[in-house]
Parts: sequence; structure tokens; C-alpha cells
Amino acid sequence: MSDPQSPERFHEDRATDTVRGSDKPDLAAGEAAIREVLQTLPTRPGVYRMVDARGEVLYVGKARSLRARVASYTQVERLPIRLQRMVSQCRGMTIVTTNSEAEALLLEAQLIKRFRPPYNVLLRDDKSFPFILLRGEHGFPRIMKHRGARRLKGDYYGPFASAGSVNTTINALQKLFLLRSCTDSFFARRDRPCLLYQIRRCSAPCVDRISAAAYGELVEEARAFLGGRSGAVQARIQAQMEEAAEALDFERAAMLRDRLRAATFIQGSQAINAEALGDADIFALAARGGHIGIQAFFIRGGQNWGHRAFFPSHTEGLAEEDVLQAFLTQFYEEVPPPRVILTDRALPESALVAEALRARAGGRVHLHVPRRGERRRLIEQAERNAGEALDRRLAETGTRAKIWREMTEFLELDEEPDRVEIYDNSHIQGSHATGAMVVAGPEGLRKGQYRKWTIRRAETAPGDDFAMMREVFQRRFARAMAEDPDRATAGDAGIWPDLVLIDGGRGQLSAVRAALEELGIEDLCLIGVSKGPDRNAGREQFHLPDGREKMLPLHSPVLFHLQRLRDEAHRFAIGAHREKRSRAITASPLDEIPGIGPARKRALLLHFGTASRVRAAALADLQRAPGVSAAVARTVYDFYHPNG
Repeated sequence: MSDPQSPERFHEDRATDTVRGSDKPDLAAGEAAIREVLQTLPTRPGVYRMVDARGEVLYVGKARSLRARVASYTQVERLPIRLQRMVSQCRGMTIVTTNSEAEALLLEAQLIKRFRPPYNVLLRDDKSFPFILLRGEHGFPRIMKHRGARRLKGDYYGPFASAGSVNTTINALQKLFLLRSCTDSFFARRDRPCLLYQIRRCSAPCVDRISAAAYGELVEEARAFLGGRSGAVQARIQAQMEEAAEALDFERAAMLRDRLRAATFIQGSQAINAEALGDADIFALAARGGHIGIQAFFIRGGQNWGHRAFFPSHTEGLAEEDVLQAFLTQFYEEVPPPRVILTDRALPESALVAEALRARAGGRVHLHVPRRGERRRLIEQAERNAGEALDRRLAETGTRAKIWREMTEFLELDEEPDRVEIYDNSHIQGSHATGAMVVAGPEGLRKGQYRKWTIRRAETAPGDDFAMMREVFQRRFARAMAEDPDRATAGDAGIWPDLVLIDGGRGQLSAVRAALEELGIEDLCLIGVSKGPDRNAGREQFHLPDGREKMLPLHSPVLFHLQRLRDEAHRFAIGAHREKRSRAITASPLDEIPGIGPARKRALLLHFGTASRVRAAALADLQRAPGVSAAVARTVYDFYHPNG
């Protein structure tokens, strides 16, 4: 099957309604826009996007026959209320044709992840899954945690459910196989073993305490262990320990004993027994009162690498099996699928999903609903965990909703806010000043919508907190005015807040209000949060728009919630400031030379030692540096000696 990510594989046709005067729901206008597009649609498979009058994507769908599928939306009287509402907002469509329905299914998942349409089931999880990576391009491979795109060469093992589970496993693997975890640059500079060697978590290949051949044997054992052959690895270590004991080499026997204990720890930490399963993912769904939770177990090499609960959104009115199918296609957009996927119910298009996942797995993928035996017991365990996770979620949501209502009453808002923005800034005596915004809603923090600003205007005096806050608000809301002056955007993509909390008192509020008035914005709800007498936490004062100040009882849940929002903004601002400061500390004069990337800069510094020595080097010396071509040497020399 052709690569669904290759743009040349698709033909895209943007067909939109020519009338865009109003964005108000209008069922007749939406049906007319769809009928206009329908006239030009082929019967080929593909993906369609419904868009509103502003071009925002409402829904992404795939079809075996685009013409037949889109035609169903013109029979509005047969559509459920949810889809009628979607059609009433539709003012145009974007069409992409594909070579097969399986390609369309994969592309649909990509576009849903990209646009997050309000009428699609959404996998609301902003965390990528961590993997264990055994780097392969070095003579002494490194073991490390990895997130994101898998561009580095080496063997990937995962996914793990959390960073904590990866860290625990890597620590145990270091005890078991004594593999290095340091960076290549750290490895190259060592002239004596580091602490990890002293505590028996590394074999110190950096200073030749182990030969390349012996280290290679450890690497192969690690690959075998992570690949599911843990029993053979343990048996080999057991035999080596007994041989060392018989030879009275008690130091080596003790080291092998510690390695064996590490292997036992990894296997003993498994929450479920799945030795005979190999590589598999297990999914079970639970539903309560219109809310859905999905529990996932990740099994690799017969070992349980963790589990995670998911709570997809926009599931109202959909069949549970349809929700599970939509969830799986989005889930495997990032995670490579295993050869076996167990579910607690059959999918509506299981054969199509298996065909689509085959392209990602590089081989056949089996979707199976176990009915008996050990696999069925695993599904039952996943079902039990799904129900318990959903119950906890609903209990937390109920408590959160109560606190949200009480917060609305305390702050004297007209209605419960959907989007709350909290602002803070961070600097050290004016240096590396950074402004930060975090976003929260009734469901909790929306980390994907956090923003940060580098304070850069000349008129903003270093260390002037009021001026910094004024600059942040001018830049943030000038953009909002340019992108959505009518404040029509809603939902997760909304750029206008219902409530703004500022870490500060009257001075910060006055600075912010003046900045907004310059932009013609006078109706934002602004509330300052300042520390009380002696800056005691728990005595916070809340500065309302009319100038009044209010306080909450010391143990109030609403006070704790508002403190948490304020502290999250503070944490994010400090983190952004530290990141900027760290970059400044590690900056090098070589960064200013055009065309010199990290690899060439590293080669020059390793050869000459310091940037000043690079600057003083003759052209012939630069040309002799390893990894530096004659052209690069000339570029560096000319940069420091522009007059020859």
C-alpha cells in the first residue's frame, strides 16, 4: 500500500461555498453548500473536511465512495440532531482522494489530530509516549529514554505508559546489563570512571574498563531481554554466577547476583502475567452516563510495560464500538502498532482497520476479541480497570465542577467561564525576562494552549514588572484582535478568554487595563491575585474589576484551586526563564558564524579546546581539525579575519 503521508499520493480539491456573509447556523445554507460540492465529487475513496464560514474545520470523515458518503448529508431529515447541527454550520468542503479506503482511514486520523474538529471523536491526550532507545551508531551503544519522532538510529522498545515506568526500567536495566547512559560528548571527555561505575550501573567503556567485544555481548543480552527472551538471559546469568562461585571469584559472583536481582525486579514489577502473549496491546471500554473511558495495557516481549486510561471527547450519540474504532486509528497515528491487538468488542470495520495498521506495523496486524482462556482473563482485567478509572474520573469531575461553580460565585461572574487565562512573568534583575500564560477550563489545565513571550521592547525597562505585563497583554491581545475581532471562535481553539487572572495586585491590574484600553478592549474580566499580609500563602487577596478586594477562608477548596492556577502560571514562567537563561549560558561565539552547525562547532571545540583558540587559529590549523573541510575552515577564518 502506498504511503499515506506522501502528499503526491493524494489529489486535494478545495470546494467551498462562495457565500460567506454569515456564520450563524442555517440548515438550508449548509445543505446547499454540500449539494454544490456533491456535483463534482468522484466515486473514489478519500477524505472530506467540512468547514464553516471562517474556514475552521468542523468534521473530518473518510469514505469508500466520496460521492455516496457526502450525499448522505443532504438527507438532513434522517440525520441525528448532532449531525444536523454540523450541517447547519457547514459552508464548504475540502476533498482529498486516495488510492484505497485504508489510506483514507490513515489520512483521516492524521487530519483529526491536526485540526481537532469539534464533531469528531478526539483522543484528548497531549503526551507523547516514551520509549527505551538502544542507540546503534556508536561503538559502545547507549541506553536512553526517548520521546517524539523516531529519527535516531537504534532499537526502540515501547511504548511505556509513563516516563516513570521508563526511568524505573532503565535503572534496572543499567544494573542488569551495565550499559552506559551518558551522552557521546560526555563519553569522549572521560579520563576516569564516573559515579555510575562506582555504584555498579555502568561498565565504564569510556575508560576501557570493558572491551568492545564484552560490551557487545551485554548489548546483545539487553536486546534479547527487551525482545522477550528474558528467561534465556536469566538462565545464562545464573550459570555464570554459579561458575564464578565455584571458581571462588566471589566479587564477580556478587556482581552477577546483583544483575540477576535486577532482572527479577523488572519481571516482578509486572502488574499482569502475559508471558505467552509476546507483543500485544489490550483495550477495553467502559461507559457511564454518556462518558467513556478506555483502558490500554502495553505488552512487549511478554512483559507488561504499563497501562494508561484515556477519556475521548465528543462521543455524544455515538455507538461505543464506533468510539473505540475512532480512538484506535488516532492512537496508532503516533504509536507503532504491535502484531496483536486485543479488544473487548468487535470494531465495525475491523478488517479495514487491520489493513490500515499493516502499513504502519510493516506486517500483518491481528485484531482479536478473546472469548476464553488467558487472553480473555486479560481483557476482563482491562475491563475492570477501565470501569474503575472512569468512576474515579467522574468523581473528580464532579468535585471539579462543584469547585468551578463556587469559584464563579466567589468572583461574582455572570456565568461559568469556559476559558481562563492566568499570567505571570519571570526574570532576574531584568535579565532574560519572560512572560507566560497558562490556560484552564472546567475539565482542567489545557497545556497544549500555554504560551510564552520574550520581553523585547526597548521601552520596557529591565526589571519593571508593570511594563513587562503591559507588553505581554499588548502583544497577546493585538494578535487576538487581528485574528478574531468578533470573538466568534469557540471551543478549544478559542483565543478570547472568559476570565483573566493576573499574578499581582492593583499595580499590575492598572498596567494591564491601560494596555487593553489602548487596543479598544474594555470588557475583559480582569482579576488580580496578590499575596496577603507578609506575603503569606493562604491570605491571598483577590482584586475585582470594580476595585473591591475579597479573601477566602484558609482551608477553602476554591482558594486551593485558585492557588494552583496561580502557581501553575508561576511554574511555567520560571521554567521558560530558566530555559532561556540556560541557552544563554551555553551559547558560544561560534554560534555567530554563518553556516556552522552543532556538529562542526563540536568538532572545532574538541580540537582547539576553547572558542578563543579557534579565533586565534591560522587557516592551516583550522584545515587540520578533524571533521572540518577546507571550505568550512575558510568560512571560520574569514569570519574572524575579514581583511585577510
